[in-house]
Amino acid sequence: MADTIRDIVIVGGGLAAAKAAETVRTEGFDGTVTVLTEEPERPYERPPLSKGYLVGKQPVDEVYVHAPGFYPEHDITLHIGDPATRIDRGGGQVHTRSGRRLPFDRLLLATGAVPRRLPLGDGGLDGIVVLRTLEDSRMLAERLRTVEHVTIVGAGWIGCEVAAAARTFGVNVAMVDPLDVPLARVLGPQVGAVFRDLHRDHGVDLRLGVGVSGVRGAGTVEHVALDDDATLDTQLVVVGVGVVPRVGLAEQAGLEVDDGVLVDETLVTSDPRILAAGDIASAWHPSLRRRLRVEHWANALNQGETAGRNLLGRGEPYARLPYFFSDQYDLGMEYSGLADASDRVVVRGSVAEREFIAFWLRDDRVVAGMNVNVWDVVEDVQALIRAGVAVDSDALADRDVPLTGLVG
Repeated sequence: MADTIRDIVIVGGGLAAAKAAETVRTEGFDGTVTVLTEEPERPYERPPLSKGYLVGKQPVDEVYVHAPGFYPEHDITLHIGDPATRIDRGGGQVHTRSGRRLPFDRLLLATGAVPRRLPLGDGGLDGIVVLRTLEDSRMLAERLRTVEHVTIVGAGWIGCEVAAAARTFGVNVAMVDPLDVPLARVLGPQVGAVFRDLHRDHGVDLRLGVGVSGVRGAGTVEHVALDDDATLDTQLVVVGVGVVPRVGLAEQAGLEVDDGVLVDETLVTSDPRILAAGDIASAWHPSLRRRLRVEHWANALNQGETAGRNLLGRGEPYARLPYFFSDQYDLGMEYSGLADASDRVVVRGSVAEREFIAFWLRDDRVVAGMNVNVWDVVEDVQALIRAGVAVDSDALADRDVPLTGLVG
């Protein structure tokens, strides 16, 4: 099949797109490779935008996936600021905003996601921002150097990481979320409470179990009104309430879409010439036996590489477990697997000292694990998840019992 493929087009400017383009070349493909990105930047990674780059500890050169010379050196045509606007499946072409019509034999959609917006009734007030792009991070860093009070709407990963970053600038931070603990949807109440206490200990004004009813100000935001009738003084509002996959191109092309572009375990869409990877891909996971759409760095990295090989007809299943990481203040964590709210939590280590591993169990089998300030255990945690064997809870909680001995 690969010898009939001459033109590959990759739509998107993030990590998944960049790694797919790189992989196509390292696999020996010698046809045309074109990458289309809407942003005025070459492809970059997103985790630094709410971590190292935002607080000035990581230079911008480290944010980009590749050095500037990588694309011409590997004969990859990178069209910056010229996004795809239409897919002509019948004619095998991608149309761009500038009027280009690019032929494709294989096409990868890696268009990512856009931040959700809230109906805040702001009337166009300045000072209400989201964090998604490199430019967003640059502007947020500038604002955090000049304001005294910031309100963060949403206590998910972006909200928590921005709160930690803002405190390093010395800014007074209020974080608002309708749920009772941060990260409740991902970690549940027991482990989410660890992050509640972490932010409280670092001086964040936590307004949990309450929503935002509106914002007020004259030209720029000055107050945030909450559902409990409280009012917060603020000069900046950061909205971090999740993202929506960018599936407009896929819908226009008539591909199957449902909370993302539907793909099989090899990342192929309902059109065998078109693949999808990264934030937009709702992929069938061969071992978990369910669809997953994962919005994290490792998924973009690894799916991009798999998509690159499968653009060439390799037919490789994507079977990696979900994995993500976060750094907040002096807490670093890594999470593997996929837990539900009803799963039982077993802890190995000390929650009080914030040095532990939390395991989520379903029918006595480990389905997810999170190591907090405990390192070099991800492979062991993932081996437990993959093994799918029943484990003894007391042994799982005992730090003197090696994790490798529980796999069976």
